[in-house]
Amino acid sequence: MHVFVTGASGWIGSATVDDLLAAGHRVTGLARSDASAAALEAKGSAVLRGDLDDLAGIRSGAEQADAVIHLANKHDFSDQAASNAAERAATQTIGDALAGSDRPFLIASGLAGLAKGRPASEDDASPFHGPDAPRGGSESLALEFVTQGVRSVGLRFAPTVHGAGDHGFVAFLAAVAQQKGVSGYPGDGTNRWAAVHRTDAARLITLGLDKAPAGSRLHAVAEEGVPTRTIAEAIGRTLDLPVTSIAPDDVDDHFGWIGAFFAMDLSATSAATRQLLDWAPTGPTLIDDLDAGAYGVAE
Repeated sequence: MHVFVTGASGWIGSATVDDLLAAGHRVTGLARSDASAAALEAKGSAVLRGDLDDLAGIRSGAEQADAVIHLANKHDFSDQAASNAAERAATQTIGDALAGSDRPFLIASGLAGLAKGRPASEDDASPFHGPDAPRGGSESLALEFVTQGVRSVGLRFAPTVHGAGDHGFVAFLAAVAQQKGVSGYPGDGTNRWAAVHRTDAARLITLGLDKAPAGSRLHAVAEEGVPTRTIAEAIGRTLDLPVTSIAPDDVDDHFGWIGAFFAMDLSATSAATRQLLDWAPTGPTLIDDLDAGAYGVAE
């Protein structure tokens, strides 16, 4: 299968390209820079130069492929409205290009806001719709294309897709700990974050491409929920820093933009995904990666 991948040189995307190629698929990756293009070509992937705002290029990539895996996102927390608009426009463009073809369209999403007081499940529909919603309501929009002959599938990633070299949420928490001289957790630290190793997430995507029916919602979750206090304690061990609770009223000031996320309960189950895809995560746990030094050591 010829697969067009946006975000192909990113943290999840680069591992996904490796897994797709190993499974025998042909890949074309969207690349913004010379460095990204060179990295993809070195793997054996074809390259389409462009970015999330290049809708003509995205449409061309989708039209020429047998399937699309849309992983790119601007993640610009300083201008969330612009990020949401770009994500929605790209999703609409891909859906329009694939309409009536029955081709797969796998789209990245998250777990926030899906459930309260319990782990989110694949049965939980996204509450986010419309251009002003988080990520521009892109998961909901993509799944609407099922009625237009597209095999749309939602890919919901745990808040931490971890591993050596990760520059996402946990890396930012470790940086905050180094800056503040203390590894903090919100309140009593009992709220939980789901987690998955990067290689397990990539494998799930390849399996989903082959097996997931139209309208599926897949959860890239290996650990249902790691308490934030446990995460903070592991960061403290790694960086040789004291660990302390941060009062709820002080969370935003202490952690910055990530405080709102770290204070959420983002636990989720992947039972239905595992059964549907015969997916069994085998990578290290989040705490294994922290204890192994994947997120740095104190200087």
